Formats: sequence, C-alpha cells, structure tokens
Amino acid sequence: MKNIMIPALAVAMLSACSQQATQTADTTAIDVEKDRIKAHLEFLADDLLEGRDTGSRGYEIAAKYVATEFKKMGLQPAGDDGYMQRVPFRKAFLNQNSPVGKIHINGETIDLNYPTDFMTGASMNATERSVNAEVVFVGYGLVADTFDHNDYEGLDVEGKIVVALTGRPEAWPSEEGAHLASGREKAKYAAERGAIGYVTIHTPKREKVRSYTTSLNYLNVPSMRWLDKNGEVYGVQKQFKGGAYLNIDAAKKLFANAPVSLDDIYQLDTDNKAIKGFELNASLELASKSRHEEVSSPNIIAVLPGSDPKLSDEYVVFTAHLDHIGFAQDVTKKDRINNGAMDNASGVSVLLETARILKQQNPRRSILFTVVTGEEKGLLGANYFTNNPTVPLNKMVANINLDMPVLLYDFADVIAFGANHSSMGEIVEKAAGQLGIGLSPDPMPEQAIFTRSDHYNFVKKGVPSVFIMTGFTSKTEGEDGGKVWGNFFANHYHQPSDSLDLPINYDSAKMFADVNIRIGLTVANQDERPYWKEDSFFGQTFAAGK
Repeated sequence: MKNIMIPALAVAMLSACSQQATQTADTTAIDVEKDRIKAHLEFLADDLLEGRDTGSRGYEIAAKYVATEFKKMGLQPAGDDGYMQRVPFRKAFLNQNSPVGKIHINGETIDLNYPTDFMTGASMNATERSVNAEVVFVGYGLVADTFDHNDYEGLDVEGKIVVALTGRPEAWPSEEGAHLASGREKAKYAAERGAIGYVTIHTPKREKVRSYTTSLNYLNVPSMRWLDKNGEVYGVQKQFKGGAYLNIDAAKKLFANAPVSLDDIYQLDTDNKAIKGFELNASLELASKSRHEEVSSPNIIAVLPGSDPKLSDEYVVFTAHLDHIGFAQDVTKKDRINNGAMDNASGVSVLLETARILKQQNPRRSILFTVVTGEEKGLLGANYFTNNPTVPLNKMVANINLDMPVLLYDFADVIAFGANHSSMGEIVEKAAGQLGIGLSPDPMPEQAIFTRSDHYNFVKKGVPSVFIMTGFTSKTEGEDGGKVWGNFFANHYHQPSDSLDLPINYDSAKMFADVNIRIGLTVANQDERPYWKEDSFFGQTFAAGK
C-alpha cells in the first residue's frame, strides 16, 4: 500500500472503529490449507529475495516462483509471454549536485538552497532541463466540476510556472478529494492550461502530517514510470520544463511582492476558507540534471477458465502486488532487507491459495489472477496492465485486491475499501457472513485508502473494485485488533522488521483466504455483473456509458 500515515492518536482509537461480526454460518466445504500459505509466505519474505524491489534479482526470483505455482495448479497462462507480462520501466536519478533555484523579484535575484529551501525530482524525459518564467499562484491548483470548483478561473498560466498549495478543501469527501487532488491530476489541470512548470508549496497544515524534514529522507530514491510501445514515458507532462517543492521559508520569499501575504493564505488554509489565485509579480528559475536507466519487471498473470458457456468470457480479477522496497537506505542498520512479509508477501500467499481452491470449485465466470509489480513505485504494474490488458477490459466484471492483510491477530471482521461505491459491498458482506465474519465501514476515511492501491487502476477503467483488509475486531478475548494493526504500521511498516520474525497468525491467514474465496465465488457464480451505485462519484466519472 502506498504511503499510509497513521497519527499516534489514531493508533489508540482504531479499535473503536469496527462493527461486531455477524454470526451467520455456512457449511460450504472449502478446505484452505494454512501450511501452504505459510510455505508461500516464508519463501517470498526470505532474505534470499532481498526485499523484492521492482526490477531486482530478488523480484525476478519471486515472479518465477509465482508463475511456477500457477503452472502447478493447472491455470492457463494469460500474460503476453506465458504467465509473464513484462513491463518496461525507466528509472530516473537526480544528480544531487545539479538543482538550481532562483527567485527573480523586484529586480533582485534570491538564490534558493537545495535541498533545505526546495526539493525537486528527477526528470523522466530529459537528462537536462531548465525553466525561467513568470509565476502564478493557483490556490490548490484544482479543477472539479463536481464541486463547482476551478482554481484557474480568471488566471492566465500559458507559458508560466504555476504555484499551488498542498492538499485540497477539507469539506470535500476524502476519496473523491484524494482523486481530484492527486499529484497527477493537479499536473494535468496545469498542463491543459499551458503551464510549463509546476511548483508545490509546503504548508503549516501539511507540516503536522508529514514534515518537510521527513521528505528529505527520500532525496536519493529514483523516480520510475513505465514506457509505452514507442518507448515514451507514460503519464508524464512533457511540456513541464521544471518543478519543485518549496519549504515555507522559501515560499515566503517568492510571495514577497504578492497582493496577499503567504501568512494570510496559510491562515485561510488552516481555517478551511476559500483561496483565490493571483499573479505573484515574480519569476522563478529552476534547473537540474538527471540520468536514466531502463529496466523491466513482470506482472504474472494466469486464468482459470469459467465453466458456463454464457459467462466464461467474463472475468473476476484478483490482484496482489509482489514487489516491496528492497534494501533500506540507512547503511548503518545491521538488517537492511525490507522483507515485506505483510506488505505484501501475505497478500500474494493468500492469492495463491485462493487460486488453488477456486480451481476445485468450477466457477461459472473465468477468474484472472494478476500478481503485479511496481506498486510501491506508484501502482505502476497495475496501471500498465489496465492500459495493456491481456483480456478485454469490458469483460472484467470486478476486481478484488489483496494488499497487506495484517495477519497478526484473529480478526472477526473485514474492511472492504470501496464497498460503499458498488454492489461489491453487499457481495463481500454476504460472503464474509458465511464464516461469521462481519463487514465494517472504513475506519480511516481521511486516509482515502480506496484511491491508494492497485485496484484503483481498475476503478479508473470503470471496473467495480474492492480492497479487502483485516478489520479491527479480534475474536480473541482481551486482544485489541485495532491496536495490533496500528502498532504494525507504527513500528514495522516499510521497515526491515516487517519480516518472518513477526508473530504471524496462520489461522488468520486461512480465514482471510476463505473469505476471499467466497467473495470470488459469489461474483463468479451469480447471474448479474456487479454494478456501480447510482450516486457513486467513481461510477459516474469512470463508468458512465459503459
């Protein structure tokens, strides 16, 4: 899962956010073998795989393991090269000595220091880039017809650099807001209006959530994007000649001649009041150098053909990401391997056992098992697959995503992010209820997790999707599931300690697999396809007319 942030207070409150499990039971014989899940997980999280970083030797070993397991089950290959769909990537590394930042204002030039005043990323398209242009403040930099909001109204940004605050209006619903205010969407709004550079400014509100200093820890992490058939980088605004992230002090220098002070703007942001854009009466000069490296990493895809001639050309899609983050940057640590046991060896292991069991169930619809790469780099493998599908997109009826189930306690409920947007919510509730497992609402709506894992690429193609996670209620007397879950994120998430040394509960793994098997069977065997709810923003935005 990408960059989840759990404040300390939330950790203490997590257990209060769940509903009690339903007690409905079902006697359907599904013989999940927890020892098989354990064997998969122990291999995938072993030091041998060196944290399964995208494009690494360890990831390739893991991919061959998954493909071999699919073959042993008798599943049909559904990649473009057997079970593999090889994804071409470009990695871009910033020359840390190269960034230049200068503010030109009132006939003076103010030099900005990298990285204390500003940060910038590597360019995906050019090894050298520079821009020197007038600057326009555009509020949050948002355009949203749904909320009758346009920060660019009345502003001319053609050939200029736009400057935008982090975030969005807090009054917007979290999931819809997360989509509309994502970095890629904000960049698109600017590019569509002719901007040639994009600058984000840090805010006091953002500092409380993620400090500027914390972001400095990621300076040396390369950027990564996939390449299309023409070798072009997908999803990057080519017209941007430069970009930066300014800290508060540097931003104040840029706003020295502005019609509204930055302090006043920050106050409006804090008070959740409307913010209007304006010309900054200044120009900004940015330059940097990058180097590129091209690598590849495969998605692993298999299909279980459906048994019903009328429905077998439709697909229920299970996804789980195989990659993790490789070696820790801190060379002083004795253990630098980020094994990713819960993130996401657990999800892949459950998917493999789900595939084995479903092979025995003779489902009516076909089931597509898609184990993807590059999730930790920005959901890239799933994005590549949904833009280069190996089966028709319009035949994918639903996506069930398994990302980082925290299998450390006897969960009594599950959370299905996205359940409120489609009929998949009712399907999950019914399937889980067969095992006496409840469905609880999203306990962290402010995190907008529905937009932050691989399933979201399917959502953007109009496919009803859910992301299944263990809930915060425990069956064990005296055990606080929410606390266990929160402690994992506080102490082990994206750390070498997310390893086989954790007290992994394989009975929990067995139950989680059983729940997901029943969800898949329900979707595969019912007559009608899952559907978006009429009032769903995502259904209206991405599935209209489909």
